[in-house]
Amino acid sequence: MEGEVKTSLARRIWVTFSAYIIGIYASFLNRFEIVGGEHIPASGGVLLASNHISEYETVFLPWAVIKHHPLQMLWAPAKEELFRHPFWSRLFRSWGAFPVKRGRDVRAGKTLNELLRTDKVMLFPEGTRHRDGRLGPGNRGVGKLIYEVRPQVIPTALSGLNHWKFPGFGQKARVVFGPPLDFSDLFELEDCKETHVLIVERVMQAIARQLES
Repeated sequence: MEGEVKTSLARRIWVTFSAYIIGIYASFLNRFEIVGGEHIPASGGVLLASNHISEYETVFLPWAVIKHHPLQMLWAPAKEELFRHPFWSRLFRSWGAFPVKRGRDVRAGKTLNELLRTDKVMLFPEGTRHRDGRLGPGNRGVGKLIYEVRPQVIPTALSGLNHWKFPGFGQKARVVFGPPLDFSDLFELEDCKETHVLIVERVMQAIARQLES
């Protein structure tokens, strides 16, 4: 894990322990299937770009990733409203979440850029949740982020979680991780809005393919 953001062993043990507790509920008491975990790189900057259908994915995706890479962090930007209560703020931060203000948040953007150079980050390119399961368009800002930082991008497709109830048992859902995307042709283009749109469109097309698999 050389080059990653320095995180204490105690914190990484806590995150892994928490993920496995969540995994007991997700994959043993329920039927949350993990497909393609071998596509997640063990090291380097990795962007897990996922569709956004449920609030549960923010805790189940870390389980799916950490199951294959124990003692690693999966960082995630999250809306600042989740951090208003001191208890929840401390818990979410301990798991690797960090607050993002609505609109342009320069500080959060800088944090995201820095993390993506060395670590794993979970991001929802649509920017909003679609409870009906449909896949919306990706945000151009994600294309700009990929162009500037050039992490390994893993298209991630979630299905079924939008129908889950808590608590529940025997509920079905799955996540499919696709192979890393190749943007080498697009990285040769000018750094402009049009290029950023092409990049995020490729990401969304890959997510759509994983949803159909």
